[in-house]
Formats: sequence, C-alpha cells, structure tokens
Amino acid sequence: MSNPIRLTQLASYVPPGRVDTRARGLTFGYGDDFLEGKLGTTSLSLKEPDEQASDLCVKAARALEAQGSTLADIGALIVCTQTPDGHGIPHTSAIVHAKLGLPDTCACFDISLGCSGYVYGLSVVTAFMQANSISRGLFFTSDPYSAIIDPADQATSLLFGDAATVSLLEANAPGWEIEDVLFGTQGAGGSAINNQQGPLAMSGRDVFNFAMLTVPKQIKNLLARQNVTLEEIDLVILHQGSRYIVDKLRERLKLPPEKVPVHLSGIGNTVSSAIPLTLEAALKNSSATRILMSGFGVGLSYATALLKHVP
Repeated sequence: MSNPIRLTQLASYVPPGRVDTRARGLTFGYGDDFLEGKLGTTSLSLKEPDEQASDLCVKAARALEAQGSTLADIGALIVCTQTPDGHGIPHTSAIVHAKLGLPDTCACFDISLGCSGYVYGLSVVTAFMQANSISRGLFFTSDPYSAIIDPADQATSLLFGDAATVSLLEANAPGWEIEDVLFGTQGAGGSAINNQQGPLAMSGRDVFNFAMLTVPKQIKNLLARQNVTLEEIDLVILHQGSRYIVDKLRERLKLPPEKVPVHLSGIGNTVSSAIPLTLEAALKNSSATRILMSGFGVGLSYATALLKHVP
C-alpha cells in the first residue's frame, strides 16, 4: 500500500456530569444487580445543557494536544455523529474546524452513523486521505444522546451516556493499520432504534437478536477471509451496547473475558464513541499487535475490522 494511513493516537472527552440511574431504575423496578450485571453501569456521563456535539469534539481535541500532538498540518477533519449541532446545518465538522482554528485547506465532512460508525468511519477516512494524498487527519465521534432521551423511557434512559473521541490518522507513521473490513446493513429492521416521533425509541429485544445473529457470523467471515483464527487476535473490541450483549457475544465466540474488555461503568453506551473509548482504555495496559473490532446497532448497521500494529 502506497502512503499507508494509520491510526497513531487516540484521545477522548467524557463529561464530568453524571446521571445516577439507580433512582431511575427503581421507578422501573430495577435494582443495582440489573443495572450493573445487565447494563454495566449505575451512572451515565452527562454533558452540560448548553454543550453540543462540536463542544465535546473540541474538548477531545484538547486532550489530544495535552498528549503532545499538534493540530498543525491537519488536512482532513471528519465527524461521525447522529446528533449534530443545531439541526445539522452547517455540518458539525465545519463548526469544529472553526473552533479549532484550522486552515481553509482542510477538508471537512460529517458521517451520519451510530453504533457502527467508528468502524465505518475509520475505513472511510483512511481511504479518503490515501486517495487524496492527505498526510494528517482527525476523525471525531460525538453522539450526546442525552439531548434526545426521554428520562421516563425505560428502554433508553438507563443506557446512553455522552462522550466524544478523536483519532489522529497519519501517513507512513507507526500505528494501527486496517487489514480488512466487512460491512452490513439490515435497513428493514431500522425502526428498532429511531427518533422519528421525537425522543429516541428502541426495541431492546430486536437489537439483541440482531446482534446475536449477525455479529458472530460477520466476525467469522472476516477471519476466514484473512485466514486468521480468534486465538491469533489479541483484543476483540465490541460495541458497548450493554454488558449483557458484550458478555453474550463473547460467550458465542468462546473467548475469555480478558480478551473482550467491557468499558461501560460510569459512562454507559456512548454510541459511535463506545469502540474508541474501549480501545483507548484497553491499549493503556496491553501489548496487543492485532485487534478485531465490531460495531453494530442503529441502522440496523454492522461492521467488523481487523487491525494490525505496524511499528
């Protein structure tokens, strides 16, 4: 591959505000055992009322800078969000561009995807940068779902938290390179997660069944295409839909818990940010050189990628 584009650094912003879901849970008859054992958390991260998706992105970018990275020479800035600033005009990536003071020569666009968005987006941004000889790019995820959640809704109000992440992508640099990726869509089932009537609505049972039937099959197909076994994969990063979904997928894949991290406590399901948040946390204490990640949910959309580390 000429001028390979690799993920070189990850940073994130998780708002300090919290929703204590124990009180909400009691109104639905759920105790701590359900919240911790099934959902994976008794509190959710919560943005400030006046914060929007772009504000969370900017704070993630500042965290990236705090790690020692510079925003100089950024040629592409892409935001994955389904909860854009305002009503989506102008696109959130342009708003982030302005707030960061990046040059006019920077390409900006949004990607409207939810739970599969990080896998899709990483592939899209990598291909876009390579096709257009862009050497440095920023890929953000930001879905502050608290803005579209009804606190009285049993299916969603105990689950979704706010966060943003940023991935620095660079040409010809040591980092994580996509080996292969598979995509899928079951649009006919898309109403399982929607906000067409106002607040977010979700059929948890339909989403669970979708994940159990499609994700293991797609993972196995990707590994077979690459002639790789699960034993050769160091980490499997699954979308953090809930602790129950992650645990059940891990069991179906016959993987040990240490290979499939759960990163929900104190945060919740952060939609497009769930995979990069989990990946960021896992890599802090890992010497992994090969990672599989799989996102699934809103759409109904699913995508699985195989990444290798190139020193």
